[in-house]
Amino acid sequence: MADFVHCEQVCFDSGYQKNFPVGVAAKFWNRLSHECDLWKSGLSRVAGVDEAGCGPLAGPVVAAAVVFPPDWLETGLPGKFRGLNDSKQLSEEEREKFFDRIQSHPEIHFAVAIVDVETIDRINIRQAAWRGMDQALGELQPRAEHVLVDGLRIRWLGYPQTPLVQGDAKSYSIAAASVLAKVTRDRLMRELDKQFPGYGFAEHKGYFTPQHSAALQKLGPCPIHRRSFAPLKQKEMELFDTSALSARSL
Repeated sequence: MADFVHCEQVCFDSGYQKNFPVGVAAKFWNRLSHECDLWKSGLSRVAGVDEAGCGPLAGPVVAAAVVFPPDWLETGLPGKFRGLNDSKQLSEEEREKFFDRIQSHPEIHFAVAIVDVETIDRINIRQAAWRGMDQALGELQPRAEHVLVDGLRIRWLGYPQTPLVQGDAKSYSIAAASVLAKVTRDRLMRELDKQFPGYGFAEHKGYFTPQHSAALQKLGPCPIHRRSFAPLKQKEMELFDTSALSARSL
C-alpha cells in the first residue's frame, strides 16, 4: 500500500484513475476533499476546528484548531494519518497515537483552548464551545484564511468558514482537531479526579453515568460541576424548595 493518500484521488477529480486500496471505502478517501478544494482555490492556511466536552455535567469544554500543510495537495495525506477519524469513533489508544503524530509533525500547525465551567454557566455551552474555537483559531500563527467548522455556522466568527454537520467524520483536519480536543480534555479530567475524588471523573470524564449519578447523590456537586445543566439545575431547585419549606415550618 502506498505511503500517501493522493489528494487528486481524495477529491475525485475527473481524469484521475481512482485506485483505492483493497478494503478501504471511498467515503474515507473523500475526507480531504474540502481542504483540497480550498487549497486549489489559492488558500494555503485552512483550519479545521472542533470541540470536546459539550455533553458532560462537569469539567471544561476544550476546542482545537488544526492546519494541515497545503503541500499535501500535491503529496497527499501521509500514510501515518490513515485511519484518522472523529475522536468518538477511535479507541483511547488510537486517539493517543494520532494526538502524538499530529503534535509532532513539523508542518502541522495547531492550537488548543480551554473554556472553564464558570464561563459555560454564564454564557451557555454552545457559546462557550464557539468561544473556545475562536480562541484556538486566534492562537494560530499565521492566521487561518478559511475555517472548516464542525457543526453549525458561527455567525460572529471573524473568518470565512464552511460549516459541516458531523464534520469530524467528513474532514481530516476537523477530525484532527477533535482528537486534540478530546485527548486534552480527557487528560484534564484525570487530573481533576485527583482534586475532586469520589466522583469518578477519570473514568466517565464528567458524563452522566450511573456511577456519576450515585456520587452526586452522596456528595453533591463540586466546583467543576455545571450548575446550568438540567440535572444539576433541577437538583439545586429541589434543595432550594426544601430549604424554603423548612424555613416556613419554623
